[in-house]
Amino acid sequence: MVSYILINTKPAMEHQVYDELKLNENVIEVHPLFGDYDLLVKIDVENFDNLGKIILEEIRKIDGVDDTKTLTGVKI
Repeated sequence: MVSYILINTKPAMEHQVYDELKLNENVIEVHPLFGDYDLLVKIDVENFDNLGKIILEEIRKIDGVDDTKTLTGVKI
């Protein structure tokens, strides 16, 4: 299941958070952004339970992550 996470970082922490995200085995892509969010992350997980676990226990615990918004993909 592919999901996208919009991340706001603490000021001047974008590079540190970007580098840490790139080390996560579930992360497919990380893109810096201008605008309301600082980073866009594409991840691949097995199910919703894994998605919650990765976001709560891995991504939100990265030093410098201030806020996240998760968008889940669906098949149509």
